[in-house]
Amino acid sequence: MKKQMGFGILFLCVLALQSGCASSSVARLEIDETVDLSTKWNDTDSRETAKVMIQEALSRPWIDNFIKKKFKEPTVIIGTVLNKSHDHIPTETFTKDLERELTNSGRVVFVASKSEREEMREERVDQQTNASAETSKKIGQEMAADYMLKGVINSFEEEAKNKTAISQTGKETYKYFQVTLELIDMEKNTKVWFGDKKIKKLMTRKRYGF
Repeated sequence: MKKQMGFGILFLCVLALQSGCASSSVARLEIDETVDLSTKWNDTDSRETAKVMIQEALSRPWIDNFIKKKFKEPTVIIGTVLNKSHDHIPTETFTKDLERELTNSGRVVFVASKSEREEMREERVDQQTNASAETSKKIGQEMAADYMLKGVINSFEEEAKNKTAISQTGKETYKYFQVTLELIDMEKNTKVWFGDKKIKKLMTRKRYGF
């Protein structure tokens, strides 16, 4: 009986020590600083993928060929980016990163999205009634897109099944993302550029012994 009570007291002491040692803190980080807390898709993946892929797209022949033929910069719109990965990915954040890179490149004219255009159209209709003729904007003067950028995000996930490896290093989880983007001619439905970006992550959950 005394032995059981002794173990019980020891267990409570361990819990108390763990509770006493537990603490949390908050640190302010730079926006572009990489922080990987897991193998999940994060803001760094979104930002860096958009930057690399748009730079690659704008370095290909399609844009120079268009400018030589039309004597102007191409207009581009972003279509659907599908998330077929294992993670919950806010694709709107990723498309905004793509928009930023396209617009800031200065090499293309970026066309507003479908939802944005609908809001602008409502405003122009309202102007026809409530704004002066000198300042109201005309209807039917929108710039149509020459190309649409579409894409898909896929992932593959695997956990270590080797018992020896697990016992020595802890449990390992490997995740692989592949982002594929395509630029499609709006008039001809031809694909003028195709690119992909791969991201590999490995997380090890360490095993602790007493």
